[in-house]
Amino acid sequence: MKSYLAATRHPWVCFLFLLPLIAAYEGGLYRIGGDQATRLRNGADAWLRWVLELFGAGHVLVAPLIVLGLLLLWSWWRWSDRPEDPLTALFGMAFESVLFAVVLWQFSRNFGPIIDGLGIKLQLTFQTAPAAQILTFIGAGIYEEVLFRLGLFGGLVLLLRVVGLPGVAALPLAAFAAALAFAAAHHVGPYGEPMRADYFVFRTIAGLFFTSLFVFRGFGIAVGAHAGYDILVGVVVS
Repeated sequence: MKSYLAATRHPWVCFLFLLPLIAAYEGGLYRIGGDQATRLRNGADAWLRWVLELFGAGHVLVAPLIVLGLLLLWSWWRWSDRPEDPLTALFGMAFESVLFAVVLWQFSRNFGPIIDGLGIKLQLTFQTAPAAQILTFIGAGIYEEVLFRLGLFGGLVLLLRVVGLPGVAALPLAAFAAALAFAAAHHVGPYGEPMRADYFVFRTIAGLFFTSLFVFRGFGIAVGAHAGYDILVGVVVS
C-alpha cells in the first residue's frame, strides 16, 4: 500500500497518466474545431497560450509540450526511484480520480444548506454538455491544475521557504493564496463571470480540495479529479 501511495505521486507515473488526457483533449479539439479549435479553448489554457504568443511561441503544440516536458524533466530527476509497476498505479489513479470527483460533486450538491447558514444565497446550476464542452472540461482539469497547483502553489511554497518561512506555515499560506486566485480567476477577463459570493466561496473550497489532492495524492490525481468533477457538473442534470 505504501509503495502505491508513493507511486501515484511520482512524476513519471503522472506523465503516463496525463499523456492520454492531453492527447484526447488536443486531438479532440482539432477534430471538432479544425482550424477554429482556438475558440473552444478557455480558462487557464487560453491564458497560457496568450502568454506564449506574446513570446512568439503560439504554435498549438507548444503548451502541451511544455507541460509534458516539465514532467519528463522532473521524471529524469527522480528516475532512480521510479515505480517498478506503473500500470497498477495508473489504474488506481483513475479510480481515485473518479472517487474524488464524486466526493466534490456530492459536496457541491449539498452546499446550499451549508452556505445558506452563512447568509449567502446559493444558485449553482447544472447543464447537459455536448462533446465539445466535455473536452473543455478535460482541458480545464489539465491546465488549471498546471497553473494554480503546479505553478502558483508550488512556486509560492518555494518562495516562502526561500524567505525563511517554515513548511508548516508555508504550505497552508500558499494553499489559501492559490485557492483564492483559482476562485478569483473565474471572474476576471472578457469571459469571466459576474462576481458572486456563493460561487467564490465554493470555488475557494474546491481550490483547497484540489491542492490537498496535489500534496497528498499527486499531480495526476488532482488533474483527474478536477476534470472528472467538471464533467459531472456539466453532464449531470440536477
